[in-house]
Amino acid sequence: MRVITTIQDMQTEILKLKSQSKSIGFVPTMGFLHEGHLTLLKRAREDNEIVVLSIFVNPLQFGPTEDFSTYPRDFERDQSLAECEGVDYLFYPSAKEMYPHSSSVSVIVQERTDVLCGKSRPGHFNGVATVLTKLFNIVLPTRAYFGKKDAQQVAVVEGLITDFNFPIELIPVDIVREEDGLAKSSRNVNLLPDERRQAVVLFKSLTTAKETIEGGERNPRAIKNVISNLIGSESNGEIDYVEIYSYPQLKALDYLEGTCILAIAVKFSKVRLIDNIILEVSHEFGGVK
Repeated sequence: MRVITTIQDMQTEILKLKSQSKSIGFVPTMGFLHEGHLTLLKRAREDNEIVVLSIFVNPLQFGPTEDFSTYPRDFERDQSLAECEGVDYLFYPSAKEMYPHSSSVSVIVQERTDVLCGKSRPGHFNGVATVLTKLFNIVLPTRAYFGKKDAQQVAVVEGLITDFNFPIELIPVDIVREEDGLAKSSRNVNLLPDERRQAVVLFKSLTTAKETIEGGERNPRAIKNVISNLIGSESNGEIDYVEIYSYPQLKALDYLEGTCILAIAVKFSKVRLIDNIILEVSHEFGGVK
């Protein structure tokens, strides 16, 4: 595995690979890799001749109340994990390398950001879209891999790739879960023992909602009540949101039909957990997959 720290060196290598018609799988991250990231790398390794991992803590996506300087970093550990997963190139630029001066142009995301987690993080997805535009132009990937756990980010990336005509195939990868269904996250270690036991209700509430839809219910308000009531009765967590939208457009629905996302965020004492499921819903009774 080769570690590259400059844009020029990364672009030089990529152009060589492109001239050889190599397929390139790209996994952009902010580092501090966990099992979810490793799942993306495994999938990229299966699908492509070359795998590029980027580690860059992007200052543009941190709000004024979010501390960029304290974001967890452990490059030596990340490097070791990347080598174990067969990464070919690890792109590890500094902030000065990525943003050597004030930008004259930035990317403004017009839609899909004023709901779910984006509602409380204004400007966050502008920073995500801006850095991804730069990374896509540096790495020129054949395919880019993102986890469905952050389904809103996947939706924003889908819009970015489509609207800017990037010749990139977006590969959303399923959420990695514990045996009891809890979505894997580095934040799970911050749950108290009782909270960890209660946290399984997040996925349970989503699967119960899916069963309700399979039973014929199509009213979003009724389905959200199913989720909220179950979380409220089986945990001490504070519900941040329970939402249902079209996907990936993230538009409000009066009636469930087509591709829909059921998304939740729940706050425990020291951690806020998110989860979601994405469904294809038809008119027919039980028409869900």
